[in-house]
This record gives sequence, C-alpha cells and structure tokens, in this order.
Amino acid sequence: MVVMPISTPGFSRISSYGATSYGRIQAFCTMTMNSNSPQIQRKEEVQVQHLKTAIPQLETAGATNLHFNRLQPLDQQLVQEERIEFGQFTAREALLDEEYWTAAWLRAESHWEDQPNQRYKDNYKRKFTEQEFNALKRRCRKQDKHKCTCIVVVKKEDRSVKRTVLKSVVGTLDLSIRYLLPRETFPGERVKAPLFCSIDRTSQGRYGYIANLCVAKTARRQGIATNMLYFAVKLAKSNGAEQVFVHVHKKNIPALGLYKKMGFQVVEMATSQLSKEQTYLLCLGL
Repeated sequence: MVVMPISTPGFSRISSYGATSYGRIQAFCTMTMNSNSPQIQRKEEVQVQHLKTAIPQLETAGATNLHFNRLQPLDQQLVQEERIEFGQFTAREALLDEEYWTAAWLRAESHWEDQPNQRYKDNYKRKFTEQEFNALKRRCRKQDKHKCTCIVVVKKEDRSVKRTVLKSVVGTLDLSIRYLLPRETFPGERVKAPLFCSIDRTSQGRYGYIANLCVAKTARRQGIATNMLYFAVKLAKSNGAEQVFVHVHKKNIPALGLYKKMGFQVVEMATSQLSKEQTYLLCLGL
C-alpha cells in the first residue's frame, strides 16, 4: 500500500539530540567511477581503504557479513507493501543489513555533530556504529511485547546512476510498539501498580514510541523528516496503537516545531525527572 505523502519540508535538526551530518559517511562509500581524473581516482582509493578498516571491527563483533559495495536494489525486487513515495525518495522499513548499518552510522554522526573538535571522535563513532548496528538488529528481530521497526528513507532507483546502499539511505528512525502498564496514562508515569502485575497485551494501552530520527545533512529540507514521521504514525496506527509518544530536548526548537506541526502535544504532567533533563514528552492521539 502506497500512502500519499505530506509535502511540508523537513527540518535540519530533528532528532532528540540534534540532526545528523552525512559528510563523513561518504568516507565509507565507493564513489561512482565516472571521472578520468587521477586526483579523483586517488581520492576514491583512499575512501575505499578507509571503508575496509571498519569492516573487521563489525565482523569480529559477530555482525552479519556486510557488503559495503552492494548496490541499492530496485523497488520491484523488494517485497514490501507499506511505504511512502515522495519526490525522489521512498520511506519504508529497513530490509538489508547494509541499511541497518547505515542507519546506525547516521545516528553516530548525529550524536557527534555538535562536538566537531572532540579527540578520537572518528574512533568513537565507529565503535558506536558497531554497537548500535548489533543492538538495532536484535531489537527488530525480537517478537516480544515490544515490537521495533527501523524505518529508512532511500533515494529512488535511477537506472542511469548505480548507487550503493550506503549512498542511498538518507534518513532513519525507530518505531516501537509498546504497552502501558496498569494505571499508566503515558510511558514512565509513576503509579502504584499491583505487585507482579502483568502487561495486558490488548489494543487498549498499546502505543507507538519514536526515537533516533535523523536526516542526512546533504538531504535536508526536502520533506524527508516530515514524511518519515508521517509513515511512522501510519504504521503505528495499523499496528493498533492508540497514541504515539516521543521525547524531545527543550532546546531542540526545530524538532519541537516539526512534531507540533504533525499534531503532537506536550504532556504537561510528565515525570519530574524529565524536567531535570530539560526534556519534553510529546503525545499524538490516533
């Protein structure tokens, strides 16, 4: 099923900890060999070598074999009904290991974007990517009470341009389907629940939770954040969620504007701990 997109432009800073930079991910991509310039070819060789240095770290950590030169498959090669098409992009669930890895790298870039001069930053980002990749695969593989889906936005196929998966993924977010505890009205609310109470896994109390929303720096202001968020809300609703929640830092004004434009409202009675952390809990009723 293809859902009609929203045309509102995306924001440059949309995750709870800041937007992502996409510049350094190209150091892990194989560039399209469309130039005869020796200088460009030498630069490409350096980038490919930089990529190869990261692969052993992932493989020794028990990750699935990753092929960083894998081309993005055509739409007709992917069996998936739920998606949103807008402009030159498609928002859908991540399917390939390389898409999960690129989503993890985007989050690492986002986390360190506001720390440009930090020492050993590249080493930290590679380690973070490795850990987030493995954790993301575990979360999405589980079939317990918390169902997690990694949503990505990829550039549409272009028969004249062959792109790797790493160059095609330009946005990501996580959508979790969870359940409120007895007497809870929002996640994390402190209530006196009966001892050893169990979660009632029915449609009542089921909600969606959005996290890790990032957009590549080179792809911002093209409606990616808005349409990816719209797709996540539609997916949450189709999974029986009655509400969708997200945490946003109070100083992240672009993110707050984006969510409020989508209809999210601040939960005024959220926990005092969030106030100490300068974080809002926002909710959208479905």
